[in-house]
Amino acid sequence: MKLSKLVGDRFKETPSDCVVASHALMLRGGYMKYVANGIYSSLPPLKRITKKIEEIIREEMDALDGQEVSFPVALPASLWEESGRYASVGSELLRFTDRNGAKMVLGMTHEEAAVQLVREYASTYSRYPFMIYQIQTKFRDEARPRAGLIRVREFTMKDAYSFHTSQEDLENYYARCLRAYQRIFARAGIPEVVCVASDSGMMGGNLSHEFMLLTPAGEDSIVLCPECGYSANMEAAECIYHTEEGSADGPEAASDGPQQAAGREDGSCGSAGSGSAPSALLPVETPGVHTIEELANFLHIAPSSTCKAVVYQKNRDDSYVVLFLRGDLEVNEAKLTSFLGEDIHPAVITEESGLQAGFIGPVSLRGPEGTTVLFDRSLEGLSGLACGANREGWHMTGLDLKRDCPDAVYRDFAKASAGGICPVCGRRSLTISRGIEVGNIFQLGDKYTRSMHMQYVDEKGNSHTPIMGCYGIGVGRLAASVCEAKHDDYGPVWPISIAPWQVHLCCMRGDNAEVRAQADRLYEALQKAGVEVLYDDRNVSAGVMFSDADLLGVPVRLVASPRNRKEGCVELSLRGDRASAVKLPEETAVDSVLAKIRELTEALEAKVPERI
Repeated sequence: MKLSKLVGDRFKETPSDCVVASHALMLRGGYMKYVANGIYSSLPPLKRITKKIEEIIREEMDALDGQEVSFPVALPASLWEESGRYASVGSELLRFTDRNGAKMVLGMTHEEAAVQLVREYASTYSRYPFMIYQIQTKFRDEARPRAGLIRVREFTMKDAYSFHTSQEDLENYYARCLRAYQRIFARAGIPEVVCVASDSGMMGGNLSHEFMLLTPAGEDSIVLCPECGYSANMEAAECIYHTEEGSADGPEAASDGPQQAAGREDGSCGSAGSGSAPSALLPVETPGVHTIEELANFLHIAPSSTCKAVVYQKNRDDSYVVLFLRGDLEVNEAKLTSFLGEDIHPAVITEESGLQAGFIGPVSLRGPEGTTVLFDRSLEGLSGLACGANREGWHMTGLDLKRDCPDAVYRDFAKASAGGICPVCGRRSLTISRGIEVGNIFQLGDKYTRSMHMQYVDEKGNSHTPIMGCYGIGVGRLAASVCEAKHDDYGPVWPISIAPWQVHLCCMRGDNAEVRAQADRLYEALQKAGVEVLYDDRNVSAGVMFSDADLLGVPVRLVASPRNRKEGCVELSLRGDRASAVKLPEETAVDSVLAKIRELTEALEAKVPERI
């Protein structure tokens, strides 16, 4: 490819709305063009990158005995009504009506379509197990698209669906898919991706994992234990704050103030402890004091000595959910939503509700009929706490959970935090990192096959419901994530496996006939040798030529120039490593390029784990 003919421009300036490096570099480098909020067109360099990513994915899916299929982009709403997701999924599912008045959706994921495709075919046990997959455009109406291709509304995704007759078979296949994903990311040039336990969310199922590229540009919070290797998405990470019954551990009382929860939060403070005789539950007048921080300052105690209430309402019927937890902790809304089995929103507390905003406590709580009251396990066994008195301007001190809330059932609803206790090794060693989700896998169980009445007959003639696994990778997001991980101040440094071209040939002073002839010979010889080469044949300044080369990020660079021509050589270097530059005789340049490509490829492949 000659750069003079390459569709797309490159720019020096960084667009003002870019918040991450990959977004800026891929716009500046002529990889993509903004069309609408969260929607981009791909220019040739990006298309070449994503095509290579797709081929890596296909090879790994085919090695798992996967069979490629294609599902419709537009689907009848009736399929989603069968599974129950037409009503349960929010506005991110784009619903519309066709010209005949039929309800339709744009596919954001294709579990329903997968079941519909195979439920007649897979009616007998002899056809199991099997896996089908597709690589296709999808649409998810994200509320807040951001960061270029990292969070978009329209995207290309590989989604695969496996079908099994036993949990053991699903688990064995799931392990193979997990390893295949590790291979995909390593082959794409980012072997540092970590696998973390995650929340299944709207996908459902009993077990799921996400693959995270750790980077400050990430939106997700990842909980890690450097001592034992435990890792989980914040949404799924277990929160442990008691090292022994009745004693509190975790973020210390020395914190400057409360950590805010997203729901409607009520503050209360006290002195937590155990082992001594419980103090009496006494009212304390606290006029005009509503939040944890205000109460901590008012009573001169730590937020960790509080029992606070965070109040939500269920989306379905607006009934209240009052969650009590230790005052220095945050609510993990994903855990709460998963427990409730439905979506929630921050509460609007009215006078008619009977709840006293700012003064809600667990003793003698009076809420409207249908109120759900929950307790986080951070409170279990604690005494000497302060809590709301359910009375305007008053709180209680001396709360003893065993004595004053004997019927409380404790569950994990809090977010893990840095310095918390690892649920695997028990050390106070947890750290929090940011990450980009580049893939996910789910053990769906029978969530979709049962609701959509998929059955198979076993060898004895008995009917059963098969179970499923689901495996997704966003192709464009993976390309952007590689750019996020592999770049410098000047542009991307693409891994050899997915680079748009393998070699960038620069002809300095294209108006010099001898230099032009040398570059033309090299271009022709490289193409004959099967090398993917981008030839900058323009008569532009060295600054422009090298700036564009940096933005295009091709791993191997070959430079023909008047000085090199006089010496009868060309210069070979690696993108991002000027110290690697060497001068080569023109006659051996192609062989040297081929050797360098092999070297880069072998170094990358050495980090790819074996298949299971």
